[in-house]
Amino acid sequence: MTEPTVRFDHITKRFLGVQALDDVTLEVAAGSCHALCGENGAGKSTLGKVLAGIHSPDGGKLFVRGREVRFNSPRDAFAAGVGMVHQELAYCGNMSVAENLLLGKLPRRRGFVDRAPLDQRAREMLAEIGAELDVRAPMSDLRIAQQQLVQIATVVGAGADIVVFDEPTSSLSQADADRLYELIERLKARGVTCIYVSHRMPEIYRLCDTISVLRDGRHIATRPAATLSESELVTLMIGRELGDYLPQGEERGTGKELLRVERVSVPGKVRDVSFSLREGEIVGLAGLVGAGRSEVAQAIFGLENVTSGRVFVDGEPARISEPKDAIRLGIGLVPEDRKRQGLVLGESGLHNTTLPILSRLSRALFVRRREEETLASTFFSALRVRTPNLAAPVAGLSGGNQQKVVLARWLAANSRILILDEPTRGVDVGAKAEIHRLIRDLASRGNAVLLISSELPEIIALSHRVLVMRQGELVTEVPRAQATQELLLRLMAGVELVPAA
Repeated sequence: MTEPTVRFDHITKRFLGVQALDDVTLEVAAGSCHALCGENGAGKSTLGKVLAGIHSPDGGKLFVRGREVRFNSPRDAFAAGVGMVHQELAYCGNMSVAENLLLGKLPRRRGFVDRAPLDQRAREMLAEIGAELDVRAPMSDLRIAQQQLVQIATVVGAGADIVVFDEPTSSLSQADADRLYELIERLKARGVTCIYVSHRMPEIYRLCDTISVLRDGRHIATRPAATLSESELVTLMIGRELGDYLPQGEERGTGKELLRVERVSVPGKVRDVSFSLREGEIVGLAGLVGAGRSEVAQAIFGLENVTSGRVFVDGEPARISEPKDAIRLGIGLVPEDRKRQGLVLGESGLHNTTLPILSRLSRALFVRRREEETLASTFFSALRVRTPNLAAPVAGLSGGNQQKVVLARWLAANSRILILDEPTRGVDVGAKAEIHRLIRDLASRGNAVLLISSELPEIIALSHRVLVMRQGELVTEVPRAQATQELLLRLMAGVELVPAA
């Protein structure tokens, strides 16, 4: 047998009383695509960050190409040919695409940045992953999917031959994800070793040769992907049988109309969008990246400048110019980007949960702390939020647990109308099942849910009907009985439907 490219030898890591990695030993073969799977908080991303020089292990040894290494920074790791593509985007928004791609090694001439070679090198790095972007555009002007592509180009285009991909498709459209899959296949053919962290089963089995499972910071098993069924993988990840973790929704009667949107427009983003939500109803909103789904959600919640159209709540015209108006009317929004839009990262899970309802929990300008803690504890328990305690900052929680805190906020606020924008993005299979059950339960209790998701199986399984958007317009509505992935993809892309034989 050949020497593995990467070997983790009894690696341990602890954060603020939490054992993130506990005596992890596993090997990654050269030129392979090796999956790291497990629930949120299992230690997958932490193990990747140890390899990428972001975290130093508290114990154990790391070997790269047969030699023991100790990386004190990402720069050290990159010098050894190791790079990481992160799930949570990190960039300088006021700088250009080219400047972000070459940050720290900007070409200079006479003390100033030399723009011509900078732009040329940036284009070459983007071309390496098959992306075409305006390299002089500010990063803040790009969509999330485009920002993710820039991050991938930063690592791959600079020549790393060991690459950790941490949920790289979580923000990508299917077309962009397919491009990434092709890129990873090309990298493998060139001998690049890929370590792939993902919760999406189809892409794991499409890309990966070997699968390692972590649970509660420990290495549970490593198996060839070809010998491990999806159900066996899920059982290894969560330590129990889960059954069908994406159950088909049940038909339920719906009640009165809670929300009606009439011909709402947001300049340059959304045109003449109209739809309604009723009690007990889950309505899916499908579309490609850039179709305007998130902008519709933000317009309803008072985060976009609506130039025309009207919104009705309980049949009455609603004036929503800012989020507090929407909250007062019983509307809650779980945004696509939880870290930038959904959470105050430096604050505790307790304070993030009760933030919109502090006035309800206050008396004479003082918050009733016991009532606040009881309320937060109730919803943390119901959602199985894994946190050391209510006072722990949400910045230290895993992505899935952060998402649960955002959901807990709107449950605590008794929101009757819930807009969920990618609610299971970056969430493991066990937590995803819990969130799906929660969404179904909310509808059964009479809430109205607008579900935005890039995962079509999720949309089809949970929604009573599906609205399809394309290029800022609502193009059609599909009843659940007729909704298939092929039909929705064609409608989303504007591809002519194939007549039945």
